[in-house]
Amino acid sequence: MPIFHQETGNFFHLQNQQLSYVIGVEREKYLTHRYFGSRLPSYHGSNHLQFIDRGFATNPFPEERGLSLNALPLETSTQGNGDHRIANYQIRLANGTNVTDFSYASHKIYQGKQPLAGLPALKGGKTEVTTLEIQLVDDISQLQMTLVYNLYEKFPVLTRNVLFENNGNQAVFLENAGSVQLDFPRNDFELITLNGSHTNEANLHRQALHPGIQKIESSRGTSSPQHQPFIALADACTTEFSGEVFGFHLVYSGNFAAQVEVEQYGSSRLQMGIQPETFEWQLNPQTSFQTPEVVINYSQKGFNGMSQTFHQVYQEYLVPQTFAKAERPILLNTWEANYFDLAEEELIQQAKIASQLGIELFVLDDGWFGQRNDDTTSLGDWQVNEDKLPHGITGLADEVHKLGLKFGLWFEPEMISKNSDLFAAHPDWALQVPDYPLTEGRQQLVLDLSRSEVQDFVIAALSQHLATGAIDYVKWDMNRHLTEVGNLVLPPQQQKEISHRYVLGLYRILDSLIQQFPQVLFENCSSGGGRFDPGMMAYMPQTWTSDNSDAICRTSIQYGYSYLYPPIMMGAHVSDVPNHQVGRITPLETRGWIAMSGNFGYELDISKQTPTDLEKIQEQIAFYKKHRKLLQFGEFYRLLAPTAQQFATAWLFKNQKEALLIYSNGLAQPAVPANYLKLHYLDAEAMYRNDATGEVASGAEFNQAGILIPRLKEDFAVMALHFTKE
Repeated sequence: MPIFHQETGNFFHLQNQQLSYVIGVEREKYLTHRYFGSRLPSYHGSNHLQFIDRGFATNPFPEERGLSLNALPLETSTQGNGDHRIANYQIRLANGTNVTDFSYASHKIYQGKQPLAGLPALKGGKTEVTTLEIQLVDDISQLQMTLVYNLYEKFPVLTRNVLFENNGNQAVFLENAGSVQLDFPRNDFELITLNGSHTNEANLHRQALHPGIQKIESSRGTSSPQHQPFIALADACTTEFSGEVFGFHLVYSGNFAAQVEVEQYGSSRLQMGIQPETFEWQLNPQTSFQTPEVVINYSQKGFNGMSQTFHQVYQEYLVPQTFAKAERPILLNTWEANYFDLAEEELIQQAKIASQLGIELFVLDDGWFGQRNDDTTSLGDWQVNEDKLPHGITGLADEVHKLGLKFGLWFEPEMISKNSDLFAAHPDWALQVPDYPLTEGRQQLVLDLSRSEVQDFVIAALSQHLATGAIDYVKWDMNRHLTEVGNLVLPPQQQKEISHRYVLGLYRILDSLIQQFPQVLFENCSSGGGRFDPGMMAYMPQTWTSDNSDAICRTSIQYGYSYLYPPIMMGAHVSDVPNHQVGRITPLETRGWIAMSGNFGYELDISKQTPTDLEKIQEQIAFYKKHRKLLQFGEFYRLLAPTAQQFATAWLFKNQKEALLIYSNGLAQPAVPANYLKLHYLDAEAMYRNDATGEVASGAEFNQAGILIPRLKEDFAVMALHFTKE
């Protein structure tokens, strides 16, 4: 069994072929973190804990002045009795105090993994996952805290969550419910985060740890484009290709906090979970609270090694299994071609051209319902506008299907316009705080998904369309953050539960819809990457990566997101030039190669393209179809990171039969030196043929000697080389 309890020393050793994670029980009471890293054949406690009588230290055992909770490497924090570092939980008791005293009580080890109540999580069967549950009990308050660790057999991955239970007879309040805490006995790490904004998501940021707290968070109601719910700790020498890195990713779509504290004696505490300032939960007697899950990923092979693990684990254990190995269609989306100006005959003509080019999915974006002629009205009124579509959605879908295309439809189900029939009938269904004005964004409000009747409305509204069988794909959008997070239903002491209840309501809606309509492909969108997180990926196997479709911006955005997500999860479209977001003009070839590096599609007026461009589009589609398995399911490796000065980028797709190198030069440079790019990841002993030149060499040669990148006398040019294994 890969998890075992060593009675000698009282250790728990979580071990597979790639990692070991060791937990100790100190003084039969406190859970201590003893080791996390590459696999140990066994553990005997050689890295002894250090006990020093330090000034200002408080001592849980007065006679042991060297034992201080403020210096002990803990698996979960304590509260109010000496651990002054960042906390993984905080509980307010019925008497108003914030002191608890949890002690180790028992543990269970078993094969398999239990689902989390109301929350998405990685899956895994009895042969794939082993679980350790450690129960801690506060005998005074009758509270129980269970730390749950799930170790995956095939991957250097474990997950962690916490279950809080109130076994007493008085309600208490959870003010902080973190999912993971980890104390490292060192502080020489670099902190890795992915930060950004709308249309500028997933910028890689790397900085050395320093004394004090370094923190990212979202209080916007969603995981947000500002900060991905991810942090990693890496050695200063870690690169894409080598070095040690510890990655942490929260499977949650709402407010979160992820932080690291370098404390006074040089250790580092990592903590991640629901953002506490916007959270509180009334934990009544005989009830429980489940925290989201954190995926913990260990790599000895640099950032590409970490990414490969995330990619494979998410495809195998996170996304809906219907689509885990299903090829995704090439699509045409109407948004940048039509915006709100929709007419049935014109749409059918676009679909005809798309079919002739080999496109496989036609997606009708915003503007098809209510009086939706701009973004100021009709959200919530999900009835077709028959002035635009006289034969309805099913009539248009039938015509699209006759052309051999699948049909997709856009919704923004979580929103409500003030100018809508729904708001006139149910003004109380919007998130709101009594007596305060409603803050609008894009002249829309947010439906209160914490309420079951609102959840039921959304399920029914979408189900009536999906039940026709006419819709093969749904683009689910969410275009503003949450304000006035309150409602007229919950009592005052539970108003801070609404942010989390909103996320739980969203998950209930999504779970209901995918259970009813398992063959419908859902794409997640929140103005692009505003809610691109593992929680959403558990229901929707792909995400519209960014509203910024400029190819050069996308090299950076897709590069950043690839730290966590495989290309098949990243919607990437060829759009018109000048680009609608930044005004840049880039070659169609460049736009094609960058979009083919994600989940491929087009978002332009196909009826206004020149014959030459239509021919190039047809060639792009033919190439993508020929190599779809490689591009959607192959291993993806980053080779060259874009910089703000030049934007040059390179990455590699590889499977057992072939490989594809895509190199973008960014801005052309004068007086360039010879540029040799090492491919790193081809099979060293195999022979590969460069299909462009006919040159044959070993994978080792291409990996280590590299290939010459010719001088490209053009801004934003792309060179793509295909290699076939001999």
